Amino acid sequence: MRIALVTENFLPKLDGVTRTLAMTLEHLQRHGHKAIVLGPEGALRSYAGARVFGAPGFPIPFYPELRFLFPAPRLERHLARFRPDVVHVVDPMLLGAAGVAWGRRLGVPVLSTYHTNLADYCAYFHLSALIAPMWGYRRWLHNQCALTLCPSSSTATHLRSRGFARVGVWARGVDGDLFRPERRNPAWRVRIAYDPAVPIILYVGRLSYEKNLDDLVKMFFQLNDLPAHLVLIGDGPARADLERALYGKRATFTGYLTGEALAEAYASADLFAFPSTTETFGQVVMEAMASGLPVVAYDAEGVRDSVRSGETGLLAPARDVTSLATGARALLAEPDRRQRMGLAAYEYAHRLAWPTVLDELIDAYQQVIAEARQGAHITFPETQPAA
Repeated sequence: MRIALVTENFLPKLDGVTRTLAMTLEHLQRHGHKAIVLGPEGALRSYAGARVFGAPGFPIPFYPELRFLFPAPRLERHLARFRPDVVHVVDPMLLGAAGVAWGRRLGVPVLSTYHTNLADYCAYFHLSALIAPMWGYRRWLHNQCALTLCPSSSTATHLRSRGFARVGVWARGVDGDLFRPERRNPAWRVRIAYDPAVPIILYVGRLSYEKNLDDLVKMFFQLNDLPAHLVLIGDGPARADLERALYGKRATFTGYLTGEALAEAYASADLFAFPSTTETFGQVVMEAMASGLPVVAYDAEGVRDSVRSGETGLLAPARDVTSLATGARALLAEPDRRQRMGLAAYEYAHRLAWPTVLDELIDAYQQVIAEARQGAHITFPETQPAA
């Protein structure tokens, strides 16, 4: 197959979307498929055998790490010369909208993937007036596609309730060779907390307001009587505020970590805390679980699909900081229970291997191509594996 990926977001930016795209391109190359990427200027020029063609743009005001990309006409020419069998638009906004139009002009089926709840983000940046227009625009875009794939059953239910059509679930995988409990390192724990016996609570992800990290700080303050240490891995616009709030506390900011350094950090912690309520999946939750960590999180879209409360972690009612802290306290106080949940989390996460998950995406490509050629009805799984 020949697959054209149109994305507003690509490497070297590191997040769940770009890691998923990287794994997708690597998988396509291994299986002999050809791909190109139409993405942002400043991205890598090529990756896993795929040429990357850049589009100019400007930062999204409330999310400056992402940009609105202008659909330059030369990109359509690159797409036409490539002669794709399918166009895959990733979280379409401006460039993605052009990708939908270009695919239809070429008579090529278009598949979309939904990754980010941008409409929900608006509320965190005092842009509530944009919530309804954002939902309307994204619904209009995705409903022009042969199939929209989202990463969790709860997100699929949410999208259908808002009028999105032809929605299926394509779960995300985890790198089981990289993220493993065996990477636990007592020396790392000593560097962080000066005492390997001190429990370490870990957060990994973008340090931004839509992640509800003020709730993470409040939770940690409620555990002030315990000798626990909080580690935040990542960076973003909320970092300075978080550093001020946690000044003088047992907290460490590492910045972004990748590869074995990130895997070591996951495995060397004791508990993963994740207060976000705006996820569609929560890739970092799966990586923590694969590393043998139980999770304390809010019972929210995306996260509830991976974390079974009482078995692989504990879920608190959304925005109930006291319940979140109560769950963390319970697991910190009961090492045996924490270990049992960590083992169950590990076993669940390691069932979602990337090769299997990416084969499902290839199946989806083949189905939309078959529908375009034969008028066949697409059937795609509407649930992900149970936690």
